[in-house]
Amino acid sequence: MKTTVKNTQVTEDIFNQVDQLWDEEVEFLQEIGRYPTTLGNEQALQNYLAKHFEEMELDVDQFVPDMKELSSHPGFSVPEWGYDGRTVVVAKAPGADVKKGKSLIYQGHIDVVSPEPVSAWSYDPWGSTIKDGKMYGRGIQDMKSGVAAMIYAYKAVRAAGYRPAADFMLQTVIEEECTGNGALAALEKGYTADGALIPEPFGYKATKSQVGVMWMRVKVKGLGAHTERASEAVNAIEKLYVMMDALKKYRTHINEEPKHPDFAEHPHPLNVNIGTIQGGDWPSNVPSEATLEARVGFYPGQDPDEIKANVKEWLLEAAKEDEWLRECPPEITFYGFHAEGFALDDQSELFQVLDSAHETVLQTPPERSILTATTDARFFNLYYDIPCTCYGPTGGNMHGIDEWVDLESVKNVTKVYADFLVNWCGVVKEEK
Repeated sequence: MKTTVKNTQVTEDIFNQVDQLWDEEVEFLQEIGRYPTTLGNEQALQNYLAKHFEEMELDVDQFVPDMKELSSHPGFSVPEWGYDGRTVVVAKAPGADVKKGKSLIYQGHIDVVSPEPVSAWSYDPWGSTIKDGKMYGRGIQDMKSGVAAMIYAYKAVRAAGYRPAADFMLQTVIEEECTGNGALAALEKGYTADGALIPEPFGYKATKSQVGVMWMRVKVKGLGAHTERASEAVNAIEKLYVMMDALKKYRTHINEEPKHPDFAEHPHPLNVNIGTIQGGDWPSNVPSEATLEARVGFYPGQDPDEIKANVKEWLLEAAKEDEWLRECPPEITFYGFHAEGFALDDQSELFQVLDSAHETVLQTPPERSILTATTDARFFNLYYDIPCTCYGPTGGNMHGIDEWVDLESVKNVTKVYADFLVNWCGVVKEEK
């Protein structure tokens, strides 16, 4: 027999279960942190999570994103790698017989960036080392800690003897760090809801806005030769400096333009990062070719295709100032991130319920984050009319050396997510 209960009646029971399950949650986070889930290496963890969800008595769908189906979507980002054997996992909870609340998705990405140079770390990046209330490891902050929190929020609800009174899903996705195609694949397959939360580690702050992001590649050709005849050659790496300098000037230019209102107080909201450089294959050869790859940010409301055209024109104009590049212009292409930004109404019901949960757990006023990066939240808000924000633990050195998460914050976020689930979905108690 099931009886509907008021949300205020269940909070203490569920929070007690978060506390009871805490040691297990820490061990779970350590376990998933030990999987080196860099690009293309996500599957072992996805298989582990799918099995874990089945043991939680959830209905699990594990599937490979279909690039042919996704390629026409406006949020699709063009990859340069395959998806065979790389799955998305969706786990659905059995809801109440009579649905009382709103349906909900908790979604997290399990892919992480490279830990290199590993030699610079104080701890094994795949060791999930705990010291002084912090856990260290690549991806521990971004965002396996959040994945653990969202899973154990649901576990605490069930352990307390309740189940959601509306449809509820846990989703673990790939490629948040480079395309977002994993999140897009789940939504395109029909796994949608009335609201969604993503536990990205932005320190107890709900995301109000985030920039758009695109990736680009600039290839410069030179005229190679042995260094004996270097005076007769053109060094492609040296010519790449012209493009690097142009990108730096472009970065200054776009940050001097009028700002989006949500970013008005940010001193430098739009980052242009030169992330990789390749060129040459022998110290005594003048390189014939050199390539850089860069990440470019832009404001919510701006069209990624227009930004691509603008930055391409900027670089080609800069190339005309160089005698060699004027005759042999750079090759400019785009791949990976093709991500629009967004700005949200932070007084919507989603934020109100999240703010209430935050205040219940932390006894402090809620704060907002204005992101100069992108997250998978864009897909929910821009293309599926699903209100979605990010809210997660605190930590440090995200994408850097000795990345860490504060474990107490993970417990607090687990409680916030449990309280949000109760008040968004509603719950029913299962009588023995």
